[in-house]
Amino acid sequence: MAKEQDLKLEGQEGEEEQTGGGKKKLIIIIGIVLVVLLAGGGAAAFFLLGGEEEEAAEEEVVEEAVEEPVIPAVYVKLKPEFVISFQVGTRQRFVQASIEIMTRQQSIVDALELHEPMVRNEVINIVSRQEFATLRTAEGRVALQGALKAALTDMMKREAGSEGVEAVLFTNFVMQ
Repeated sequence: MAKEQDLKLEGQEGEEEQTGGGKKKLIIIIGIVLVVLLAGGGAAAFFLLGGEEEEAAEEEVVEEAVEEPVIPAVYVKLKPEFVISFQVGTRQRFVQASIEIMTRQQSIVDALELHEPMVRNEVINIVSRQEFATLRTAEGRVALQGALKAALTDMMKREAGSEGVEAVLFTNFVMQ
């Protein structure tokens, strides 16, 4: 009888080991299946939802490109060139400047041509208020360009209803 009990005990231990090992395998398999399902679901969601966003972004870029065609710059040359005199001490000094205005709007081109006397007057007034010594520096000329651009932008806003002056360019600038 003791032998039978020993056998049963030994047999029961074997069954418990096999059942425990089977449970571990089952848990591992279920875990792997869950990880694969979650990864597959996440990947599917990423590709399905991410693809729509990319397509929408691509459509927006195409729409923006279609709505805003690139208009080439137009340069309006103010003729004749400007000659402005300065009294520096006891000497008479001169600035000779050729000025062009850059825009991309035809309405600004038309307004500049229509109001050329007013534009020329404004340019002469602004340049003549500058210090001759300041205009000799690069910073002084850049500041003058900024002042001219601001004044012409305001003028075009009043006269043409648009702020289309992009730049005021000196194509010739001589000081004597």
